[in-house]
Amino acid sequence: MTTPSTTPTLYIEGPALWAPTLPGWDVARAALRGEGAPADPPVKRPAPQVLAPAERRRAPDSVAIALEVAAAAVAAAGRQAVDLPCIFASAHGDLAINDYMCATLASEPTLLSPTKFHNSVHNAAVGYWTIGTGCMASSNSVSSFEATFAAGLLEAAAQCACDQQAVLLTGFDVQAVGPLASAVHSEGMLAAAMVIAPQRSERSVAAFDWSLATGPSQPLALQSDAARALQGNSLADALPIYEALARGGEAQLALPLSARLALHLSIRPLA
Repeated sequence: MTTPSTTPTLYIEGPALWAPTLPGWDVARAALRGEGAPADPPVKRPAPQVLAPAERRRAPDSVAIALEVAAAAVAAAGRQAVDLPCIFASAHGDLAINDYMCATLASEPTLLSPTKFHNSVHNAAVGYWTIGTGCMASSNSVSSFEATFAAGLLEAAAQCACDQQAVLLTGFDVQAVGPLASAVHSEGMLAAAMVIAPQRSERSVAAFDWSLATGPSQPLALQSDAARALQGNSLADALPIYEALARGGEAQLALPLSARLALHLSIRPLA
């Protein structure tokens, strides 16, 4: 592999993770370290408090889990969502709604639900977030199939480094259903978020150096049973990062962006 020129060191604040078996960073961190058990039975979907009650009920699973981790990350970072640029990353958006849309259009198109329609767009989650929090900063929606979280992290890191401003990164994906499941493999629900900052603060939990490298790349092996149980989800490329953050040691990760390009991370914990 070849590695390009050096990029600035950046800092991670407020890591957040949510899955039915790992409902929150405290539970997830212990399970990813092998020191705690996943939730049993798995919990139901969260109810993100940034939405009004009526919107909370109507929001699909993809939006609910994305907003849950985004709010947790911002709170843990001690920041305000209203002026924090954000990037939301999802390989597929909401696959259940996409399945509904395709089935309805094929059978009874006049019965298509306007609510389901506006939830079908890929930037639905970031739209709910900016409306619910009053965020007026820049926002973006990223998709890159099985390299989606890595692509979102690259986007967030580049934006943070260029603008010298903290950025919220949120990733999420849900279950594939119906005929789409024969073409797209994604199991369960998984969401992850963090704030990427250009300077160290009292809320920083880790620093990381980052670069792009060309050459063959392979998905990273997961270290914990808790993470391996989630690797069927399309956002599973986030899990090696969260294992590294949970375990607290230094970590060298190469996250595939494509068959010939990888995002290299050198993560070190901060006391």
